[in-house]
This record gives sequence, C-alpha cells and structure tokens, in this order.
Amino acid sequence: MNLYKYVSDEINKKLGFEAKLDVPKNRDFGDFATNAAMVGAKIAGKNPRELANEYLPLLQQLDFVKEVSIAGPGFINIKIKDDFILDNATAPKPMTAKEPLVIDMDYGAYNVAKSLHIGHLRTSIVGDTFNHIAKFIGHKTFSWNHIGDWGKPMGLVIAWIERLHPELPYFQDNFNPETPVDYEIDVAELNNYYPSASSFAKENPEFQARAQEIKAKFQAGHPGYFALYEKFLAISLQAMNNTVKRLNILPFDYDLGERNAAKYLKDVEEILNEKHMIYENEGAQIINVKRDTDTAPMPPYMWRDSRGADTYDSTDLAAVYCRKKIDNPDKIIYFTDLRQSLHFEQLFRAADMSGIYPYDKFEHIGYGTINGKDGKPFKTRDGNAAGLDDILDIANDAVIARVAESGKKLDDETIKSIALAAVKFNDLLHDVKSDYVFDPSSITSFEGKTGPYILYTAVRLNSVMKRANADITKPESFELSAEERNLLIEIMDFEHTILSAYDNRATDMIANYAYDLCQLINNFYHNCPILRDDVTPEIKAGRLYIAKLAFDTLSTAIDLMGLKIPNEM
Repeated sequence: MNLYKYVSDEINKKLGFEAKLDVPKNRDFGDFATNAAMVGAKIAGKNPRELANEYLPLLQQLDFVKEVSIAGPGFINIKIKDDFILDNATAPKPMTAKEPLVIDMDYGAYNVAKSLHIGHLRTSIVGDTFNHIAKFIGHKTFSWNHIGDWGKPMGLVIAWIERLHPELPYFQDNFNPETPVDYEIDVAELNNYYPSASSFAKENPEFQARAQEIKAKFQAGHPGYFALYEKFLAISLQAMNNTVKRLNILPFDYDLGERNAAKYLKDVEEILNEKHMIYENEGAQIINVKRDTDTAPMPPYMWRDSRGADTYDSTDLAAVYCRKKIDNPDKIIYFTDLRQSLHFEQLFRAADMSGIYPYDKFEHIGYGTINGKDGKPFKTRDGNAAGLDDILDIANDAVIARVAESGKKLDDETIKSIALAAVKFNDLLHDVKSDYVFDPSSITSFEGKTGPYILYTAVRLNSVMKRANADITKPESFELSAEERNLLIEIMDFEHTILSAYDNRATDMIANYAYDLCQLINNFYHNCPILRDDVTPEIKAGRLYIAKLAFDTLSTAIDLMGLKIPNEM
C-alpha cells in the first residue's frame, strides 16, 4: 500500500482542495503533517491556526486517523491507527503503471578491445538500478549497451595487430573468410592493443595514416579486417559479459553499438537531405542545431568529418533511428558522464529537427566523477586510471582485511557479495550528478551508511526467522510499540519512495530508504525481543510477522539495487 498517497488523497477529498502532506523526521507527534490550514486560510481569508481547529473534527472522521493535533502556526499532525497500519502493511509487489511506457535505456557503453574502466562504473550501476525500478513500477524497458565497435579505435587495433603479426593473411585484399587462421588472442593481450597503438600513433604519423586507411577499408567491408574484427569482438563481448555478471546487473537486451547504427546511416542521410539539413563547412558536413533563443555557444552537429568519414555524431543519430524502428519507445534515456551533456543536447535537437524522434521524449542523466580521498579522479597505486575490475578487487581486499580483523571466517562468495554491496551502495547513495570519494576502508565498514551494513541487517533478520522455525501469519490484533509502528509505517512508504525515485530520476532515494529502513529494523530488533523466553506467544507471532514484512521489503530494495544477500555475515 502507498500509505502516503492514500492519506494525502483522503485528506484532500475530505477538505475539498489539494494540500501538501509531509513526513516529519520526529514521529512522536504525528506520522504525517499537512499544511491544509495554511492553504485553506488563503482561500477563506482566515487565520491558519483558527482554521486548523475547524479542520480537526473533519479529519478525525477519517477511518485511519487515531488523533490529530495542531503545531506551530497551523500545521496539522496526524497519527494513524495501529489496526489500520497492521491491516494494510504488506510486502512490496511489482506495480502496474497507470500509463505504462516503453523506455529505451542507453547505459554501459563499453568499448571493444578495451578493458572496462572506472568511468563505466556509474553508468552501469545507476542505469541498471533505474532499469530495475522502471520495470518494478510497470514500464517495459529495453537496455542498450551502445558499444564502441566501429570508428578510429578499430582501425588502430587492427593496424597494431598488423604491426605485430604482418604475416597473418587477414591483411591481404584477397583474403577468403573461409580460410582457417592459426591465431589466438587472450583478453589481457587484447586490452593492451588499443592503448599501445594510440600512444604509438601520436609519435608516428605513418602508423596513424595506416590506421586511418585500415579503418576506411574495414568500414567498407574489407573481408580480412572484418574477419579479424569478428575474432576480437567475440573476446571483448565475453569479457563484457563476465563484468556484467560480476556487477550483478541485468543482462543487456542489446549489445549493439556504432557498427549496428552504421547500417542505418544511408536511411538517415536521405531524411536529412530531404529536409536540407546537411551543410558543407571546410570540407566537413554539418547540421546546424543552434536556435535563435540560444545564449550559450552551440556548435554544429558533425555528420561527416573533413576526410569524409562517419562520426560519433552520425552513428548516434543513426542509433536513435534504429531504436525508433526496433522498439518504437515512448522515451529514450541516456546514462553517461555529465561532460557529455552538450553532445546529447545536439543529438536531441538534430533528431527532433529531422523528425526522427521528438526532443521532449529524450532524456540525458549525467553523473559525476569518482574521486580518491585527495579529491582527484581515483587512480590505482601505480598511478593509472582505475579499471572497473581494479575497483572491485580493491573493495574485495578491503573486505577480506576487515573480516580477518573481526576474527570471522566467511567464504569467497560471501566476501564478493559484501564487496559488491560496498561499491554499488556507495555509488547509489550519492546524488547522480555529484562527484564522490571512493575510500575502500570506509565503504566496507559493517556499520554506518554502507552496503555491508544493509546486508548485515538483512542477514540478521533472516537468521531470526530461521531460528523461529514457525509459520508466520498476520496477527488478529496487536498493540504496537513505537519501534514497531515506526517500522511498519516505513515499510508502507516503500511504494511512495520507489515512485519518487523514478519520477525524480534519483536512484539515491532507494539507497537512503534502505538505510533508514535498516535503522528502524535495528531499533526494532534491540527493543522488541522476539525469541526470548519471556515473550508471550501472541507478541512473538506479531513480531515475527513484522520481521517478515521488514525482511521482504528490505530484500526487495536490495534486489532493486542489484545487491545479493549472503547466507551469513
């Protein structure tokens, strides 16, 4: 039940106008507070506190209201009946959206022949969590891993392999794709090719030119280059899938990127030419997306560069055309670094001007950077930009050290679950747009606002229910303590939180909700004994029921964040 919405709707219905409902931090005086008297006072021309006194008997008539009182200049505090809370508190269930949408979500954006790095962490975690949330509330989603598999990097990698192994038949113009080739690449070797080639090209213009030549021939369908590309593409995709599994994110519906989008370039170019949108400029082909109302600079959108090559801009626009054709989505959402905001504004304008996809159905959710304790972008000990696997390994080592200090013994899978929770929860806890500090020692603590604390709370609750070894059913009647009712009301706020997280594009809301829920669970655990001998059977049954609701709610939140609850901690 969405308690917040229910209470808000019933109050507004009773009073005949719309007022704001707040959730007080201190619920000693009320579970909710409304500014109805302030709103009504403006309408009626009365003193808010005087009008609040008139509203009290009206609100007291509502079947869920236990008591009402006035605070401050006219706020009305509302306390909910215990029986109403017990009757309506339920474990979360997937919702049915009133207006279900088809949503394409672009996140991940991994690159072929490159290991995943720290920049892929937030797009993967935030995108996947938002995907979970959208599905939970009833929308149909398609996730797109828009892989980099077509442009300059492919030319550089193929040119580097040619430099290392010029004897391979892939580089012959008459290469037969049916020819078996005795050549294997392991993923570590492959991941080194692009940085090596890129660095070498900066100092060697001839190699740079050769890479450009190879790229053009590759995109034109050179059979040897394409066969070599297919070989290292398969290796890269397997590495990507391994990382997706390690991150415990949903499998992508589409691992399709620039190469796939390139198939639609001709169709998109016809549309652009029909609308006379392509202009020649210093040998390049551009689309002018500047508006008369713009006050800030708005560079043109690059359709083809001065060498006549397809660009990142052109394949992105073709990708929109492709998604419209395949999924026909009601909305397309991109999850990338905030620094790409200008590019997406240009893309959205170009798609809208061309009639390919409307501007107001696009969305770009930009995220901040992950920094070290010095406030600078996080790097590994050797000074290099951290790989995504490095981040997970560092967290894993920190958990191993912390567990060793405590004298506990946990298996490898449990260690991995705790480390993953530490990294992902720490990411989700922060506003998407903000930068944050990655500190392995603090995020792996079993106390405070951390992923391990969230998992530990779930494990503790689960342990209580296992030890009880009893059928858990809803009690007939049960007098609630402050800890019990506060926990149940928080459970009943789950649906409101999830909807708010979706509406505000704020995945931090679910992380903060999980933490607040854990705080209340632990207060309940410490102050409301369940299995102690002096607890009556009736109270034991009621508290077990509350514990079960709390566990189901917390485990749903944990699942939406892509975390895994271990058996023990």
